[in-house]
Amino acid sequence: MTFNPLQKSQLTGYIRQEAKSMGFFDCGISKVDFLKDASQKVEQWLENGHHASMSYMERNREKRYDPALLVEHAKSVITVLYNYFPKKTLPVENNYKISKYAYGKDYHFVIKQKLNSLLEKIEKKAGKRMARVFVDSAPVLDRAWATRSGLGFIGKNTLLINKKGGSFFFIGQIIIDLELEYEEATDFANYCGSCTACIDACPTGAIKPFEVDARKCISFLTIENRDEIPKEFDGKMEDWIFGCDICQDVCPWNLRFASPHNEPLFEPSEQLLFMRKPDWDNLDKPTFKKLFKHSPVERTGYKGLMKNIAFVSQ
Repeated sequence: MTFNPLQKSQLTGYIRQEAKSMGFFDCGISKVDFLKDASQKVEQWLENGHHASMSYMERNREKRYDPALLVEHAKSVITVLYNYFPKKTLPVENNYKISKYAYGKDYHFVIKQKLNSLLEKIEKKAGKRMARVFVDSAPVLDRAWATRSGLGFIGKNTLLINKKGGSFFFIGQIIIDLELEYEEATDFANYCGSCTACIDACPTGAIKPFEVDARKCISFLTIENRDEIPKEFDGKMEDWIFGCDICQDVCPWNLRFASPHNEPLFEPSEQLLFMRKPDWDNLDKPTFKKLFKHSPVERTGYKGLMKNIAFVSQ
């Protein structure tokens, strides 16, 4: 099935409109291509060993750089942003910290369901397609596609920063064999300027301009890391036991533009809001399972979380 320019324009507008009606903050569409610049940066990052023990980053590299290897006859990458900045943060006094993105239900399920619904709507208009949805769970360079489609720029902390909303966003993609109208970014300037807030605030020194060393990153150390946290980070974790938001919390773009999300599934439970250090220290496995069922915190597991708590509390 082929579409004339008017049909492509109408279909593209329909996709953007439906994405926003489903709660996505923004939607951008790019033409499938090999990500040459991004691939060079990733290869250098891997060569430097900054991926730590995340060996999966070394696999399927060709697919990361070329969406045509993920979806047959792929022509377009539809990228969406979904806000997760909370209305209120967890209490800080006498408490440990978990990343804002983990307050509620696992974003993989929430956003993938919405993307599948969006794909259904597209197929009602354009017929059955060769397509796949992706939410941080396959070899897709989501931030590279987001910048290419004009949804933001990459900050010095390597996160996508949207000039209207900051960086507290999940990124999702639909790769599809559908030719659409593209308004790809032409402005690839960096808007961090001389600001080094994220670099200065990182207590472990994990951030250099536009590069993060996962071996020193609190998010890696408390989530992906399966070994003991190295002694060199003793006293530097600032009570983070799952993830870390420091580099985002100090970012001027977030301080000015981040606004609360409207997703009930991302709201913290009453039990989580009432947790304090003694509750965390004495957390048992059944309570962990109840508290974090279908939550991102499940990723680290009960033993992993208690290992983190023991390290930061010593």
